Amino acid sequence: MKIIIGIGGVTNGGKTTLTNRLVQTLPNCCVVHQDDFFKKTDQIEVGEDGFRQWDVITALDMESMVNTVKGWQENPVKFARSHGVNLSPEAEESNPENTGLHILIVEGFLLYNYKPLLDIYDKRYFLAIPYEECKRRRSTRTYTIPDPPGLFDGHVWPMYLKHRKEMENSGDCIEYLDGRKSRDELYNEVYESIQNLLLNNS
Repeated sequence: MKIIIGIGGVTNGGKTTLTNRLVQTLPNCCVVHQDDFFKKTDQIEVGEDGFRQWDVITALDMESMVNTVKGWQENPVKFARSHGVNLSPEAEESNPENTGLHILIVEGFLLYNYKPLLDIYDKRYFLAIPYEECKRRRSTRTYTIPDPPGLFDGHVWPMYLKHRKEMENSGDCIEYLDGRKSRDELYNEVYESIQNLLLNNS
């Protein structure tokens, strides 16, 4: 059985923290981080707002991301091995028709705004936090390329609102999570939800 879980949400909403914890506790679990597919800085356009357009889908090599997910779908055992994931003895059998459980978490800020990926998820989560909390968390983070002054209000937050509206209008079944909850609360909520998903699919 192969299960794909999406953990999307606003910047600094707690996606990576939650994902890293789930990866440690779910069996035979691999992860694809959308942030790994950002294009190089010189390929990122400068928009009418005067900022490099990091928070839009064209800033990412989505074709490569889709291919990575497909690679896992085709052979989760091979994918796990090449990514250094420890598999259970049952899952170690190289048979691609393996009936063991394999889980892929796809984590990122624009997971539900790209058509070729929309139908792959068995479960979609979305972490949200209010504007003030998001701005506060963002200001405490250190990025490889530091945020220029005014980026959050001039680009990051407006793009988040735009993409969230698109996502909500798509009609997809998404489970919203309150990113202000403690790490333990969020983890327990999602872990339990995934266990129910696995029970219903077994």
